[in-house]
Amino acid sequence: MKRIVYREWLLQPQRYWGLLAILAAVIAVGGLSALYMEHHGHWVTGMTNSVVWGVPHVFAVFLIISASGALNVASIGTVFDKKVYKPLGRLSGLLAVALLIGGLLVLVLDLGRPDRLLVAMTTYNFSSIFAWNIFLYSGFAAIVIGYLWTMAERKGNALQKPVGTFAFLWRLALTTGTGSIFGFLVGREAYDTAILAPLFVVMSFAYGLAIYMLVLFYAFDADGRPIGPAMLKRLKNLLALFIAAILYFTLIYHLTKLYGAKNDDIETFFLISGGLYTGLFWVGWILIGGLLPLGIIYHPELSQRRDWIAAACGMVIVGGLAAMYVIIVGSQAYPQEMFPGYSVIQFGAPGDIGGQVAPYSPSFPELLLGFGGVGIALLITAIGVRVLQFLPESLADRDVDPHASARSTA
Repeated sequence: MKRIVYREWLLQPQRYWGLLAILAAVIAVGGLSALYMEHHGHWVTGMTNSVVWGVPHVFAVFLIISASGALNVASIGTVFDKKVYKPLGRLSGLLAVALLIGGLLVLVLDLGRPDRLLVAMTTYNFSSIFAWNIFLYSGFAAIVIGYLWTMAERKGNALQKPVGTFAFLWRLALTTGTGSIFGFLVGREAYDTAILAPLFVVMSFAYGLAIYMLVLFYAFDADGRPIGPAMLKRLKNLLALFIAAILYFTLIYHLTKLYGAKNDDIETFFLISGGLYTGLFWVGWILIGGLLPLGIIYHPELSQRRDWIAAACGMVIVGGLAAMYVIIVGSQAYPQEMFPGYSVIQFGAPGDIGGQVAPYSPSFPELLLGFGGVGIALLITAIGVRVLQFLPESLADRDVDPHASARSTA
């Protein structure tokens, strides 16, 4: 491998400032939406006493687990000593921190009382998985920043592998903890299973890599930097592996539920009669987020075109949001069994006590707040690559792996 040279993103000033203006506008609209919901109260949202985690939580959890997955590229180069991935490590770390910040800001602004965040940060209930995640999230950001320092500073190069290994283990714990938030909730039938933890881990790998690839493609195309076919092949094949893993764990999750007769009703709800949630599961999660991207990646012609690979990445992201919606919102909408063996007389709004599917229609401010978190993550990334040297000059095969072309010819 040749010596990798990193330099700032040299996008034309007009295009760069235009990009920042668009992202700033998205963030501003998201912030105004949060203020609107904070001022008027959550009654202006689609959330109810049953569906207390809405679309903002869908975006927040998606961004947080994607942050863990985005760091996977750097981990492959450092922890598993795959040298061809090392030029990708700096952008991987930057994107991981940016996605985490975007997700956490959406989470904080969706709490209903963001002014009481200080209480949550200073008063801990260690019997709650939520308290554990405060340490996991803040620790992840600090560790990744230190990891980036070992990549960029020559004096810290010797610490790169131990710090990278620690970051790798920490992010596995982070994603496991995020999945366990739902897996430990025994009151909801759709949750209450340990397999949600590894499912969230493999989801993070796929979603984080899909976002990483789109950011990499855009940054390199806009700046005229090459990406070699061998590098492109590695990334798309890795994405295919993670997509297949998601489909596998999804199958195991539902087979586990179907094995117990007590779960027949909820499985029927998700797989057959759940309306929007059934549609999002089969069309969004399975088809758009899984089967179609796999078909593109393994197609003999489409898999050679970067625009189609980018489309596959976009499908994975759309499928990921659909999956988060089904897991987070659909599981709350399904009627909770408050008193097993007894009938519950319904009072108040449908779905507030039990017996009926809880209604939920995302409000416009909720959607804008979620997109605001995405805008924050992209803004941090855009500024980072412009100001600091996160991007390699070239990912051409002759620069990253001179023997790649010879191996492919053989």
